[in-house]
Parts: sequence; structure tokens; C-alpha cells
Amino acid sequence: MKRKMYFKNKGTNPVIKADFPDPDIIRVGDVYYMISTTIHFLPGAVILRSYDLLHWEIASYVFDTFEGTEEARMTNERSNYGCGMWAGSLKYHKGCFYVTFAAKETGRTYFYKSTDIEGPWEQHYIDFYFHQGALFFDDDDRVYLVFGHREIWMREMEPDLSGMKPGGFARKLLEAPREEMWLPDEGVHFHKIDGAYYLFTIRWPKGGTGRRVQMCYRSETLDGEFTGGVVLDDTLGLDNNGVAQGGLVQTNDGRWYSMMIQDRGAAGRFPVLVPVDFSGQMPVFGVNGRVPEQIEVTDNRPHYEYEPLWCSDDFHYEVDEFGHAMLKKQWQWNHEPNPEFWEVLPEGGLKLTSGKICTNVTQTINTLTQRLMYPKCSVEVTVDAGDLNEGDYAGICALQGCYGMLAVSRELRRFYLTMMEREDNEKNRNTRLPDYMPGIVTERVNLMEPVVRLRMDVDFRENAETASFYYREPMQGGKWRKIGEPHRIYFGLDHFAGCRVGLSLYATKKIGGSALFRDFVYKYSES
Repeated sequence: MKRKMYFKNKGTNPVIKADFPDPDIIRVGDVYYMISTTIHFLPGAVILRSYDLLHWEIASYVFDTFEGTEEARMTNERSNYGCGMWAGSLKYHKGCFYVTFAAKETGRTYFYKSTDIEGPWEQHYIDFYFHQGALFFDDDDRVYLVFGHREIWMREMEPDLSGMKPGGFARKLLEAPREEMWLPDEGVHFHKIDGAYYLFTIRWPKGGTGRRVQMCYRSETLDGEFTGGVVLDDTLGLDNNGVAQGGLVQTNDGRWYSMMIQDRGAAGRFPVLVPVDFSGQMPVFGVNGRVPEQIEVTDNRPHYEYEPLWCSDDFHYEVDEFGHAMLKKQWQWNHEPNPEFWEVLPEGGLKLTSGKICTNVTQTINTLTQRLMYPKCSVEVTVDAGDLNEGDYAGICALQGCYGMLAVSRELRRFYLTMMEREDNEKNRNTRLPDYMPGIVTERVNLMEPVVRLRMDVDFRENAETASFYYREPMQGGKWRKIGEPHRIYFGLDHFAGCRVGLSLYATKKIGGSALFRDFVYKYSES
């Protein structure tokens, strides 16, 4: 009998140096798929693809728009920053892919089904918020939702996931001791391995280190007692940021891994690959209780070339009659885009048109974003602002609650380059600022003409975490000029996302002005 050969590949943790939080992971044949939280960004519920667990590319999104709420469309002075899609559960059962997640602003739990990971996805929902629910298909094809915060519950669902099964199995699996936790159990994942049931959660205990830890509880039967405790308490040597929360997957050669997350400051929360040993009754995470910095895995397709998780873009696309195109998968809008106010031109270029009156960039619709990669990256774009209205701003930004933005503005028929910032302090990081609160103009220079090339350099390295802005006019002989001081960036609870680059236009006096963005260049440095 011919022995199967497995190719090996080596990598380092974190395996993705960008903001892809709350992962759940599956394997279908020789392909791994991972879903990640996308919060308010659209399209939403990103699914990544890999053949070795180390290298990843974007495969698809589950939905393009989210319910059309006022928050998602940013109407009537509302927004859903920090809300939207959280902690999705991804499963594959009998030829179908399944995704579920709950959204606080709608109070609903959503279920999606598709025979193809790239869609289309069939959607329905339940008018109840099941916090961070995990789907579980048992060997007898009965399906359950395991969910909760502090109290973890399991409830049986109808086979088609249309709702909870009347009279079906339901019980509380776990209740955390309230007085001992800053954040009791949540981030649920549920698996059946070698005939036993495993419940995985995270906690933030009081006292001691006070960091996020990974919990595991085991039972021989669904109606038995789930017992267990901490199975991983490690930081990968980074401050006090615990590695925890994520799905489990078994490789083709029988090994188990968990894809977990770690907070990495302003860049967001990074996926970390942790080996898991199920040879005993309770799983052992890591190596000698620690997350390995170096990791070796099986590579199912060793010659496969992955598409980067970031991209440059000249905005040359095939468009429909309305000038709309399927943008590259690395792009996401800050909220639900309004198709009336953006288009891709036949000669290349992204045209944004103002559709509402705003006081700053966090209010505007149709801000186009990408994740910023750790540890350093740089982005450039040419802005043609000749068709701005008075009071318009068009440019590039470090998108977060306390943003920094370099924009071309038009005032009294003249064009200026304006550096704007929103003050960063500890309170602002953890409290959502009113979207209407304007930024502060920290520097402004005259422009000879309304066409200018802008650049933003981002440094996430320790004690840096800054975005620095530059400009270059066509008549300057190609020299970059720095404007303003480096803008401090951060991770905050207001947006609950790593800082992103945004291309944006907003109006302060009159709608209908437009700007053209050309030749977007993204440069990534791994050192």
C-alpha cells in the first residue's frame, strides 16, 4: 500500500498580521475556510481560504448589505460603528456551508446557507439575540445552537435552522461565578471529538494577570455535567494580551489546531495558530503551556500562490450601465454604500460624490477602506478635487473614532490641503464619540491646483502606532512634503476595529460635489 506523502510548511505566529478577529474554522477536503468578524464594514462576514493554515486569502463575503437599517445606511444622524456582524459560526454539513451570527442593533440572530463558499447565500433570521452562538451538528444530524454570556445555553433547532425546535433539547451548560470575573464566559465554540463533547469559552478573570484566558469543559453526554477549566493562559511574550477564542480544526494528517486571536494594539486582533493535543481526556493547548512562535504544518497545495490580504488598485474595472463594478475583495465600505454616489470611470478612477451634509469623515457614506498591515505599511493615492463644492473635503484618512485625515478642501473658490485630527485620549478610546463631533484643523497649505498625490505611512511597532501624512503636487518635482505631526492611532471600543485606511469625501455646506481617486498604491513592509 502506497503511503501518503505530506508536504510541510513553517511559519510564525501570529499567522495573519492584520485585524481578522473572532475566527471560526473548518476544513473541507484539502481546503481550510475561516470566518472573521467584520462589524460595520460591508460587504460583511468575510471568509478566508487556506491550504496550510499559515497563508490566507479572501475567498468571499456572506452578505453585501445589512438589513438597510438607518444605522447601516448612516441616515438620520445614526451609525452602527462597533455593531453589525460579530463572532460568526462557520460549519459544513452534508454538502452545505452554514453561517450564523447575532446583531445587537437589530436584536436578531441570522442564519445563512450555501452549497458554494462563494455564494449565493440563503438567509433567514430569528427575532431574538443569541449572543455569539455556535452551530453544532451532531452525528445523528440533530442541530443545536450553543450561545450565551455568563450563562451558556444549548437549544435544539429545526433541521432547516428556521427556528428553535418546539419541545427540543434545551439546557444550561454552564454558569460562570460572577464575583470572580471581569468578563465571564463568552466566545463559544462547541465540538464533538472521539465521542465526547467539548465546550470552549473565554474569560477575563479578576485578580492575577486579569487577561483573556481560554477555557474548556468536557462531558461524555449532552445532558451530563460539563467540567473543566483554563487550558491556555499565554501572551506570546506581548505585554498582557492573552491568546484565546477561536475554532478548532483537524488537518488531513490527523493533527488538531485552534485558530485563536490576540490583541495587537492599533492594528487590531490577529489570528494565532495553536496546536492542540487530544490524547488525554482534556485537550492540551500549545507546547508546554505556551503558544509557539514558530509552527510547522501540513501544506496541502505547496505550489499555490495566495492573493495578498491587501491590494493596490488603479480602479480599472468592467462596469455596468451605472458605472458600478465588483471591487477587489480587499476593499470594504465603512457602512452600507449608496450606489448613487460612487462609480468607477471607464478610463479608470473611483469617483465619489457627496450625498449628505457632514461635520467630519466618520459621518460620511461611501468611505472605501482596507485593513492596515502590521508592522509597517504605506498607502498613496492621487486625488483630483476639481469638482468639489465649497466646504467639501476629499482625501485619505486613518479611519477610527479619533481619526487623522489629509484632505483637499475648497473654500472661497480656492483649494487647500487640510490636515484634520480628532483628539485621542483614554476616554475617547473606550467611549463612542458623537459622530457629529468635528476634528481639529492642525495645518493647512495652499494648493496651486486641485490635483495632488497623498501618502500615509503607518507604523504599528511598539511605542510608535502612528500615521504620518505627506503630499506631492505635480509641479513640485516629485518631492514629498510632510504635513502635521504623526497622528497617534489606537484600538478602541468605539469602533472595535483595527485602524484602517479610508478614501473619503464629505460635504459641510452643499451636496453634489465630487472627487476622483486614482492610482491607489499599497506597500507593505514586514520588518
